[in-house]
Amino acid sequence: MPSAFAPGKCILFGEHAVVFGHPAVAVAIDQGVRVSVEVSDKWKLEGSSFEPSRHPHISHIIQNIFQYTGPPLDIDVDSSLFSAAGMGSSAALSNAFGAAMYAYLNPGEKLDAVMLAKMAHSAEASAQKGRASPTDTATSALGGCVVVSGRAVPGTRHVFDTSLKTPEGSRKWAINVVDIPPRIGDAWLVIGYSGTGSPTGRMVAKVAKLISEVPDMMEEMEAIANVTRAGLVALSAGNLEGLGMAMDACHDSLRKLKVSNNKLDRMVSAARLHSLGAKLTGAGGGGCMVALTHEPTMVSEAIEVAGGVPLSTRLGAEGVRFL
Repeated sequence: MPSAFAPGKCILFGEHAVVFGHPAVAVAIDQGVRVSVEVSDKWKLEGSSFEPSRHPHISHIIQNIFQYTGPPLDIDVDSSLFSAAGMGSSAALSNAFGAAMYAYLNPGEKLDAVMLAKMAHSAEASAQKGRASPTDTATSALGGCVVVSGRAVPGTRHVFDTSLKTPEGSRKWAINVVDIPPRIGDAWLVIGYSGTGSPTGRMVAKVAKLISEVPDMMEEMEAIANVTRAGLVALSAGNLEGLGMAMDACHDSLRKLKVSNNKLDRMVSAARLHSLGAKLTGAGGGGCMVALTHEPTMVSEAIEVAGGVPLSTRLGAEGVRFL
């Protein structure tokens, strides 16, 4: 029974600024999605009848990527990610299912992570009516620390370029990686879930409206871009204190853009007592925050007291893989 695992992701820097062409920095996390497939008498997903219209990511991979015409499959999915919370759950599902299908159709062959990242990105775009950033899919496929931007980013290693025709026109991205120094290995990320979903489209539209009404707010996009560059330098050097300071600064800018809320701010404040830095992660309006710490248990307890649900992960987990 071919089986694969793909990790979720956490954005360290660049939320919302990436929409304006600045870099976004994401790391793969330990938690993710496992998918296995096996031949069945009828199409099934998690034990129930598979309805293609309800699962556009999976349907796109079956029909458009592999153009599969073989016997029905029983698809089993197991996720350890919070859904619709900015952790890349749909991208991880696309990567894990794509890898499991590849293993089923090409037994014994090695997995090409770049090919899979592009495959999963096309599935995301299909499900999102032509709009999808490659940040989640690339981070889940490649693992480690991924930097996505409209242009080359100094201090990173370029892996591949990708593009997408959207309803607003053609978009192009450069996918780069940063090698995480081994000395960072004793630090943890603690992610705190607020209990409500993160409405990405609505929050992006909210920021666009704010900037149109208050043009000076564009300065916060530049501030986030500067913080992202400083955070990348700190990460590459293994400077955890600098990395944490950049996370704190990023959250302050995101608050000014009005994408945080009281619950996220409470969790961030509580986590900072035992952290090097903390911020919301993702689009905001709900979803998650993240803290960098040497004391994951204490931070987890602080997040729970503040009303959140914590999970701990190392920085930069391995990318998609066969099981």
